[in-house]
Amino acid sequence: MNISYDWLKEYLDLTIPPEELSQYFDQIGLMVESRKEVDGDTVYEIETYANRPDTLGHLGVARELATLLGLPLKTHFWPLNELAQPTSDLIDIQVLDNQLCPRYCGLVVKGLTVGPSPDWLKRRMEAIGLRSINNVVDISNYVCFSLGQPLHTFDLGLLREARIVVRRARKGEKIHTLEGQLIELTPDMLVIADGSQPVALAGIIGGEESGITEKTTDVFIESANFDPVSIRLTAKKLGLATDASYRFERGVDINAAPLGATMAASLLCQFGGKASRGLLDIYPNQKKAKSVPLRLKRITELLGIEIPEEFLARTLTALGLKLTEQRAGVWVTEIPSFRVDLEREADLIEEIARFFGYNQIPSEVTPARSFELPASQEQERLWFLKEILFHSGLDEVINFSFADPEKEKIWQTGYQPIELRNPISSRASTLRTSLLPGLVENAVWNYNRESEGVHIFETGKIYFWEEEGKQQEELHLGLLTSGLRDRKTWNEPARETDYFFLKGAVEELFSYLGYDATVFEPKDFSFFQTGQSAKILIKNEPVGYLGLLKPEIRQAYELEKLTFACELNLAVLFDRQPRTFIFTPVPKYPGTVRDLSFLIEARVCFQEIYRQLKKLNVPYLERFEMYDRFEGDSLPDKLVSLSVRFYFRHEFRTLQAEEIDRAMLDIISQLKSALKIQLR
Repeated sequence: MNISYDWLKEYLDLTIPPEELSQYFDQIGLMVESRKEVDGDTVYEIETYANRPDTLGHLGVARELATLLGLPLKTHFWPLNELAQPTSDLIDIQVLDNQLCPRYCGLVVKGLTVGPSPDWLKRRMEAIGLRSINNVVDISNYVCFSLGQPLHTFDLGLLREARIVVRRARKGEKIHTLEGQLIELTPDMLVIADGSQPVALAGIIGGEESGITEKTTDVFIESANFDPVSIRLTAKKLGLATDASYRFERGVDINAAPLGATMAASLLCQFGGKASRGLLDIYPNQKKAKSVPLRLKRITELLGIEIPEEFLARTLTALGLKLTEQRAGVWVTEIPSFRVDLEREADLIEEIARFFGYNQIPSEVTPARSFELPASQEQERLWFLKEILFHSGLDEVINFSFADPEKEKIWQTGYQPIELRNPISSRASTLRTSLLPGLVENAVWNYNRESEGVHIFETGKIYFWEEEGKQQEELHLGLLTSGLRDRKTWNEPARETDYFFLKGAVEELFSYLGYDATVFEPKDFSFFQTGQSAKILIKNEPVGYLGLLKPEIRQAYELEKLTFACELNLAVLFDRQPRTFIFTPVPKYPGTVRDLSFLIEARVCFQEIYRQLKKLNVPYLERFEMYDRFEGDSLPDKLVSLSVRFYFRHEFRTLQAEEIDRAMLDIISQLKSALKIQLR
């Protein structure tokens, strides 16, 4: 949008030099993309936004500057040299589609002499990059770029039956535009027609048949409002883009239509014409002004600073809003029709911040003046824990705390169960000492109902006797996975679950909860298959175990599929302080990836490799992970092949290949020395 400095002075008493005004545009978000001198005037090309159609005219831009600079906005009066004849006697207007044309205004000006525009008007047109055509057309453009309200002027003598009909086009109708293009119309397009045929494409372009010529003496001024969606669809379909369509697509102020017609008629009267008496204004479904509440407390909460009430009221009033105080610090604001972008309280607060100055708002986290502590920190952690497990593909179950004493003996958990004095059943006569038996029963129940896979978890308490004869209860988490896992895509084959799926879910849980130094140490348990289980430690303190259930356990429950399970002591886990969350900015420099494949004894677990690499403290090493493990007859006896991927990155510059090569040599040397690896 081109904005003329001299044109702005029609609405403001500007004293700021043109070269300095650019910074004021930028301050309120109307970014100046370029500035140039045109015939002694300064023209700014400003960036406008789709939801700010009010800035598509000099009046709207002047209102923004007036608010910022504290200047009054000039008021203009547009007197008419009127005929005795009322407008309704000179032209008949019918609007047949009030949805696509909610408002239509018109005036007739008779006795005109069409000719060159006066010098002041030519300068206005040329300053914003338009070619001066004649006084009638230039006045239409002048009103459009002043108010943001597009107009169209018809030669009244060329309108059949002196009639205007706003309707949808009929099938097969055509129109010659002012640019000489023949357009075939469709019934979804809105047209302006006379007594027999379309004479303009509504809101886009006029027709050649009723255009202004040197012989024109009487004109009809159209100032209307059209549906933005309809205008955009028609313009896109026909490949037409005009100044009028650009504005109507974004939502022209519906209350600007009467002023646009009056302003154009008043200016045309200066060329010897006389206006008809009484503006024709067809506006059957009048829109009510929007009202939005505004709270001083909410402004402080969002901006982090206290805004003076006097500044708030002055700014919003200068922008055209009406404030009505409900009570101290609370207002109801009436939104003017030209501000289609203001819909909620946050929009009003943004306006206040814009004119207060973003540079005056501190760049810091707003201090919390008061807050309520959660009812239970443990409950908060449990909710978070469950969300993490849901995202890992596990479903929650809830089981009774009662257990079958016969099956409790099979598990050999090491805890002495607590017997109930008055059990509801002999098969539920003790309290559970582990969550895993209940999860196994859940798996069996689901498999008996043709489930292909079971992936579940439960949080709950276990109960047992302590050595001193005291009853003890602890909060635990149990996890179980068995059978086919869910497919990530429809064409991906279903895969059987495995130990690593469960281990990965546990590692992700610890990571999100903020617990570091997690170790999985091989250890046999009574209910896991020998050599297929591990003890879980955090900073050398045991917090749980996981592994593959032994066949005897599965046989006791008639569970045929391989089943992996895990149990964590949440009482111990929650008692430990998790790490503090530290924000890490997005890296500015690219990272480098190197892969290393080597042979190693099968008995060496990745945990030991992890320890050795951590001990080495390799510079610039961001992280590393194992992405492949292979064993088979093609490898030497008791050896496996591991592939580890290393990620390197420097915080302040791009790493050089020589630096990464040295780091990789250190890694290889350490692994050869400590674990006797063989490179592949």
